[in-house]
Order: sequence, then C-alpha cells, then structure tokens
Amino acid sequence: MIKTIHVKQRENGEIHQGSFIYNDITLDCCLGRSGITNNKKEGDGATPTGTFKLLYGFYRQDRLQTLDSQLDFTPIKENDGWCDSPQDPNYNALVKLPFEPSHEVMTREDRLYDICIVLDYNISPAIPGLGSAIFFHLTSPELKPTEGCVAIDPQDMQVLLPLLSSETEMIIHPAD
Repeated sequence: MIKTIHVKQRENGEIHQGSFIYNDITLDCCLGRSGITNNKKEGDGATPTGTFKLLYGFYRQDRLQTLDSQLDFTPIKENDGWCDSPQDPNYNALVKLPFEPSHEVMTREDRLYDICIVLDYNISPAIPGLGSAIFFHLTSPELKPTEGCVAIDPQDMQVLLPLLSSETEMIIHPAD
C-alpha cells in the first residue's frame, strides 16, 4: 500500500517555509531558497513539484547509533560525494572522493545529512541540468532554506523514519 506525504508551501510566510503532511501528522519543513517550481534547473535553489518515491537513504553512523526504518539505509563514508556537474556522466549520482567535477560532500560538518533520503527526482535517467541531489534531510538549527530539498527537524525525522518505506511517495506542490 502506497503511503503518501504531501509537501506544500505555506500560504503565509517565507517562500522556503512549508508544511509536511503525513496521515494525521502535520509538521513544519524547509524548502528551497527559491520556493517550489514546475521548471527545476540545476543551481536554481528551488524544490521541484511532482510525485517522488523515497528510494533509499544515507546516515552518519558516527553521529547516530541506531536507525529504525523500513527504508534501506547505508552509512555515509568519508569519501562519499554526490555529483552535481551536468557535464559529467555521473551527474546526480553517488561518487567517490576525490572527484574532480562539481559535487557535494556527503559527510557535511553541519547535521543536514546525518539522515538523508534520496528522492526519485531526475535519477533514472538523470537528465543534465534538471537538478541534482534532491533529498529529504534534516533542517539546520536556524531553519535556513535548502538548495532545493525538503528538510524537517531531526526529532520529527526520528518519529517518521519507522513509518517510511520504499512504498512511500512524496507529493510536492505549491500552496493551494
């Protein structure tokens, strides 16, 4: 049975503030600095609209001792990166560092990727320039906008993780 998460911009508030709705749970979330868009492009800072499966996740084993989820999770390694270079054949995929083309480092100093779930956005096939590294991850303590991802509070993520599976889909849409 498909479980559905709805994510939408708040009608009142900053463009990067959203509502995360799962069954009877409604949470605050952070969106891209440019809000939600129907026309996602690499580097635009927008969260794409659409329906995306939760594929799998990564976590910081050095910061989290246990992880309770039905999703497949892999510990992040020191040499893990995510390619965000549209010109590279590894675009929008996990890569091993050192890696010359543009990329994100998965072992971030901040807590954002302590739990990081990959959304099925521009994955198979990855079309160069349509956006990369669209994740469901943790918020910053200051609730800063993301670069295009959906982020929730770490305590909220711990409550939700056991409820999420590969059957979960996230529907991202603008405010009603």
